[in-house]
Amino acid sequence: MGKIERRQHILAAARDVFAKRGYHEATIDDIVAEAGVARGTFYLYFEDKRAVFAELIDRFSAKITMAIQRIDPADKGRTVADQARENIRAIVGVCLAERAMTKVLLTDVARIDPAFERKLFTFYDTVVQMLTESLRDGQTLGIVADGEPRVMAVLTIGALKELLYQAVTLGLAEESAEALTAQIYQFLCGGYLRVHEPAAPRGRRKRSE
Repeated sequence: MGKIERRQHILAAARDVFAKRGYHEATIDDIVAEAGVARGTFYLYFEDKRAVFAELIDRFSAKITMAIQRIDPADKGRTVADQARENIRAIVGVCLAERAMTKVLLTDVARIDPAFERKLFTFYDTVVQMLTESLRDGQTLGIVADGEPRVMAVLTIGALKELLYQAVTLGLAEESAEALTAQIYQFLCGGYLRVHEPAAPRGRRKRSE
């Protein structure tokens, strides 16, 4: 196993240990036992438990941020509704594919130290700001209801966080990304989103004789 593969292997083992035991209860001995490597090997790649945890959080945060694409109403190949669903599906897909890291991010990070609190705040603020800009654009186009877009963004992220927490920790993990995407999209359409699918053409009714 090369150095890059070994590092990835230790990261994956650490992710699983943090998800099972939590950051504070997890130890380096737990991680090296899960990875099947010597303690000295761990220190060839990471300074301490905090360092490996920080890298896991940074990687996961980057995946979430990259999954969000700004909606382009001028896109002729995809409707606004399609783009909104794709964004939701992308976020849900990452979180369900990375259930261990989703659980860690939603339960452990804020309780570690002030530096991690700032890291978490920066991550959520970036996501909220991206959604705020999209909602403001949507209001200009008439596809988002009137209101303060940042408040809407914060409420949306809060609801999504709770749903994902339930999905990965309390029994909804069997739900598919498609099912959750449809439910979230329906929820938003019942709220501030003013996007309607084109009505299916109806056949003409025969006149009764």
